[in-house]
Amino acid sequence: MVTIYSKNNCVQCKMTKRFLDTNHVEYREINLDEQPEYIEHVKNLGFNAAPVIQTATDAFSGFQPNRLKQLS
Repeated sequence: MVTIYSKNNCVQCKMTKRFLDTNHVEYREINLDEQPEYIEHVKNLGFNAAPVIQTATDAFSGFQPNRLKQLS
């Protein structure tokens, strides 16, 4: 399962979710503005900017189409 940590008014978050939707990748979204208890988890992964995409084996930040393609 793919988890995307997003924020409100985040263009890269919207682009990432649109890419995943278009490519029929199932994901769980956690909005850090609405669920701030996950902010520490994202920081522990080594990131401080949304979106953060986490899989069972990897995590990366930002809208990265080449890495997102590997999820579909």
